Amino acid sequence: MKLNEIADNAGAKKDRKRIGRGLGSGKGKTGGRGGKGQTARKGGAKAGFEGGQMPIYRRLPKRGFNKPNEVPYNEINLARVAVAIEAKKLDVKAPVTGATLLAAGVITKLESGGVRLIGTADIKAKVAFEVYYASKGATAAVEKAGGSVKVSRVDKPKVEVKAKG
Repeated sequence: MKLNEIADNAGAKKDRKRIGRGLGSGKGKTGGRGGKGQTARKGGAKAGFEGGQMPIYRRLPKRGFNKPNEVPYNEINLARVAVAIEAKKLDVKAPVTGATLLAAGVITKLESGGVRLIGTADIKAKVAFEVYYASKGATAAVEKAGGSVKVSRVDKPKVEVKAKG
């Protein structure tokens, strides 16, 4: 076999239909685009146009709000940490931080906001956590097992609004 002898099997490649090449071709005159108007032109119909009726994106109500300055957090359930401790992936002697959770494979990516500890699972090991935020239930469960939770979140001071009048 030589390189100049290599070819596709017969019928493997279909020739494209050449449109707009006379009435005898079967795709002449309008070129398969029907009659005149918007759809016969290049670019076709406008996106979202439904023939004059109210488009679906205007018929359906709009809901929700995307915060422009939302901070992403790693929310970790206490039960998931307990499973990692039982599997000996986390060292109970060292403090549990975002970096140790990442190294243990509990989280896949460390978000910029930090780690938030949530949940009320029973944890048996005495563990020290260093997190950005911890829920009341998670803090109580860790302290019940003899551990500690160090929260680095600083609450903003509340500003009193004086009533006019």
